Amino acid sequence: MTPVPRAAPGGAEPLPPGGSAAASGAARLSTLATSAEGIYGLIIVAGMIVVSRNLTASSGEALLSVIATLLVFFAAHVYAAAVSWMAEHPERDGGIGSAVRHGLNESVGLLGLAAVPVLILFLGFAGLLHDGFAVWMALSVDVLLLAIVGWVIAGTRTTSMWARLGGALVTASFGGILIALKALIHH
Repeated sequence: MTPVPRAAPGGAEPLPPGGSAAASGAARLSTLATSAEGIYGLIIVAGMIVVSRNLTASSGEALLSVIATLLVFFAAHVYAAAVSWMAEHPERDGGIGSAVRHGLNESVGLLGLAAVPVLILFLGFAGLLHDGFAVWMALSVDVLLLAIVGWVIAGTRTTSMWARLGGALVTASFGGILIALKALIHH
């Protein structure tokens, strides 16, 4: 059995033997989508939609609030990952540039799945969807994405449909709780 080459931390993953760039891209997307950062990004988006929509009157203002918050959390996550990496690996050369690349690589999942509900809010801002519908659709899609991620992650550990459903339910519940809070606060 031939060992699969490993990339240096913060570097691009090498292609598996016989693998294509498309397969590698799909694997990277899957990794980002099921990362802790991907889940966290969706939870941040749901929370910001709930808070901003109750304080503003348009999906455009909610969109601005969500994007600003995501970017701040992304920058903070990149910084924290870079500083942590430098502390854990003082023997590595490359300095700050390598640490920042590592931080970016670790943090990009925060923006990945969050782009979908953000796009829906943008459609509301652009007038292609009604404001209220865009907000509720973005929240619903957010919860659906959380459920899919929970299903996929559970599927990496078990083939049991019940365990997968449980994983989907638990993961989606984070967004669902925020939607319930939105309904209670808004009305």
